[in-house]
Amino acid sequence: MTTRLRFAPSPTGRLHVGNVRTALLNWLFARSQGGEMLLRIDDTDAARSTKAFEAAIEADLLWLGLRWEHRANQSARFPAYERAAERLKAAGRLYACYETEEELDRRRKIAQATGKPPIYDRAGLRYTKDDLARFKAEGRSPHWRYKLSGARREWDDLVRGRQSIDTASLSDPVLIRADGGYLYTLPSVVDDIEFGITHIVRGEDHVANTGVQAEIFEALGAAAPMFGHFPLLVGAEGEKLSKRLESLSVGELREAGYEPMAVNSLLAKLGTSDPVEPRADFNDLVREFSFAKVGRAPARFSEEELKRVNAALVHGLDYAAAKPRLEARGADLGEEFWNAVRANLVIFNDVDAWARIVEGPIEPVIADQAFAQAAAAALPKGPYDVASWPAFVEAVKAKTGAKGKALFMPLRQALTGMDHGPEMAPLFALIGEERAKARLMGKAA
Repeated sequence: MTTRLRFAPSPTGRLHVGNVRTALLNWLFARSQGGEMLLRIDDTDAARSTKAFEAAIEADLLWLGLRWEHRANQSARFPAYERAAERLKAAGRLYACYETEEELDRRRKIAQATGKPPIYDRAGLRYTKDDLARFKAEGRSPHWRYKLSGARREWDDLVRGRQSIDTASLSDPVLIRADGGYLYTLPSVVDDIEFGITHIVRGEDHVANTGVQAEIFEALGAAAPMFGHFPLLVGAEGEKLSKRLESLSVGELREAGYEPMAVNSLLAKLGTSDPVEPRADFNDLVREFSFAKVGRAPARFSEEELKRVNAALVHGLDYAAAKPRLEARGADLGEEFWNAVRANLVIFNDVDAWARIVEGPIEPVIADQAFAQAAAAALPKGPYDVASWPAFVEAVKAKTGAKGKALFMPLRQALTGMDHGPEMAPLFALIGEERAKARLMGKAA
């Protein structure tokens, strides 16, 4: 059987890094097994789902390189869900309930006050004809609950090892709302069966759902897939990530100029026993992937760590790889320029600032006019190469008597307008005689 996993986002907001980590772990496992991926858009909530968010989800995944072999929209599959619901009703596993939210809340509070577990008491199975007549007279529509077996469900979790859930400790879950809309559970199980999903990999907040879903798989005549539940991703301070609040959204990371493989490299390693290191090739991430490496503690996402990984990837780009991107930004000043500045970039887009510093105009920083004028007088004739800088520095030192930081800092400030940056020898050669002279004379050039 072909290994097949799925990523099932709801198009109700932008993807954040927590969502992408789920997609990535599914994708890496599928690829490690020579398997396939299904992108399933969970858009049964018509009121909140939008095509704009659906398109954004696809764009984010494609930017990251997480392509899929199969695709489906749940909004197009309601007939399949209706057939499954009728089958469960006929088997006595799906039953009608008429309680309002207020009535259910009152029962839960009474149960808690008397020391009982706040689970549904299956009143829907004990309605009399008078009850049903009253509900009809009041205009109530039923919601539908799945009747759990009360048995303990066990499974070998890909991440957590042997797990079990006592379904007797759970309320019979609502699968269909009173307005006829489907909650997540039934459509998800039906889709997993019909699309041949072999493994369900998701966050540990779904562990309690696994026993319920395993029963529904069996009730519909299918074996449950294998499950894997990994610890959730949290923010740098331990805060929960929220798709609706667009915290750390992938779109924002893309717009900020991060490399897609920096995001993938970080998310693939967070919470594992592997060190967080940049990977420029997906094949490396696939080869290194194993659920055995995933720890049990929540993994913390830090944008500072993302910057570190991103910078390392940018620093590793040779000129041939960088050239098309430099040309697209109008910042291709040649291989010498790229090799001079790349070690000072955090994101690729930072190259624009260094291109401006070379080509100008910039406002030079002149702290000592006399020193700058002496330096201007010591400028060698062009054209310059990397050997021109040490010769120039020695000439300025001889003229002014300055040395160390008092020599190098004012020269850097005047020529680049910056206190720090790449090695000055290649920059000086790129700036050239004319611009160097103008800047040392205090002119924007």
